[in-house]
Amino acid sequence: MWGKTRYAARVRELVRQHRKFFFAAAAAGIGLRLIFIFFLSKLTNDSYIYGDIAKNWLLHGVYGVTDAGGISPTYIRLPGYPAFLAAMFWIFGVEHYRAVMLVQMLVDVSSCFLIADLARRVVSERGARAAFLLAALCPFLADYVSAPLAETLEIFFTVLALDLFVMGFASLGLRGKGEQHMAVWAGCGMATGAAILLRPDGGLLLAAIGIYLIFRMARDGARAMRMHVPSKNLGAAFEALIMVAICAMAPLIPWTARNWRTMHQFEPLAPRYATAPDEYVPMGFNRWVKTWIADYSSTESIYWNVPGAEIDATLLPSRAFDSARQEAQTRQVIEDYNKELSISPALDARFAALAAERIRSAPARYYLWLPALRIADMWLRPRTEKLPCNSRWWEFDEDPQWLALMIVLGVANLAYIGASIVGVVKMTFVEPIGMLLLFVILRSLFLGTLENPEPRYTLECYPVIIVLAGTWLARFSPNGDSKSVSKKV
Repeated sequence: MWGKTRYAARVRELVRQHRKFFFAAAAAGIGLRLIFIFFLSKLTNDSYIYGDIAKNWLLHGVYGVTDAGGISPTYIRLPGYPAFLAAMFWIFGVEHYRAVMLVQMLVDVSSCFLIADLARRVVSERGARAAFLLAALCPFLADYVSAPLAETLEIFFTVLALDLFVMGFASLGLRGKGEQHMAVWAGCGMATGAAILLRPDGGLLLAAIGIYLIFRMARDGARAMRMHVPSKNLGAAFEALIMVAICAMAPLIPWTARNWRTMHQFEPLAPRYATAPDEYVPMGFNRWVKTWIADYSSTESIYWNVPGAEIDATLLPSRAFDSARQEAQTRQVIEDYNKELSISPALDARFAALAAERIRSAPARYYLWLPALRIADMWLRPRTEKLPCNSRWWEFDEDPQWLALMIVLGVANLAYIGASIVGVVKMTFVEPIGMLLLFVILRSLFLGTLENPEPRYTLECYPVIIVLAGTWLARFSPNGDSKSVSKKV
């Protein structure tokens, strides 16, 4: 109870001291999100999958997808977002997605306040105001409010977990903080668990927290051994690690049990390729794709077409072939696929052979350079994947209004990232920043291993980007405290 009361009080105090600024920025942020909701909203394929599961769960009590007129139990999506949609459908009516978007807007504005509080803890109150303004006016956060997808809720619970981590980290080793300390870490673990229930890659947040706490224990233990004194923080850090791990993973127990009982599979998260237990996964094709794919446009025009739609071989980049012979083989395999629009084990073996040949000839390309390019593409490209803009942005051949929007969003993305980099370089380093950076690095490295580089996968890192950018922008504020307050609980 103390943790919740004191935590909320800190946020309220920050807002109270700068009431006019926060109200004006929040109003601007709400206005921006309403523009996206009423003029640029979109229901994606994933939205329909989530909605179908939510409807079947709400109306029929079956966590499943509609299949040939019936309902088949599924585990292709974790239950967090379908549960949210089911609650929204129960309150507002089935398939009232506009109401879902409006609720997501409120969640996202709440995320802006959490980002400001995170910045207050690791930067300053000036940094908090700058971070709030950047979050409220961030077009990429606002964009995903207008789609029934898990991103908005995932971002909320991610920044909540990060904020509670910094709060708990500041209290490590402080006397008289026992119950308070553990309540904060329990909240951090529950927020992390909620992020995992929304998307399986939410586990990267738990990994970052765990690695950083283990590093802290190892460092403090080594220092205590050198000085021949007992460590004050070792036990507290270990307790925090256990509390976060238990609270984060406990919600997965009933989900795992359900999958074992209903699907006859041990699956604590969701299948890597969102497939049913008896569904064939063309691993040879996926491996071949990873030998050349580096950008979202190829994901959209080629990877997502398989199976069920033709592959346009003319859209393959030149890096997909190492020789004229290999190009001819590749085009023949694609032609054979286009005849059936499905991948049989025999055809998949031919894709696998092409992949093996390409990996042998250039292992550094497969294991280093292409993953690096995929990471760069997800971070740096104009974030227009949900908007009616051409994903092949470099061709500049679309309608003027969408071209202008694409350029504005591309420049805005570079500005956010550039400001965050400058913020890291210029800031006075405080220890919790290390964990925030570790989370961004771990998530980026993981995303480089995927066959489908989608810019939205980096959005969970944007709260950190905004906080770091706020550290730089705070320097230009004409008033306010510039001293870091990261040690305040």
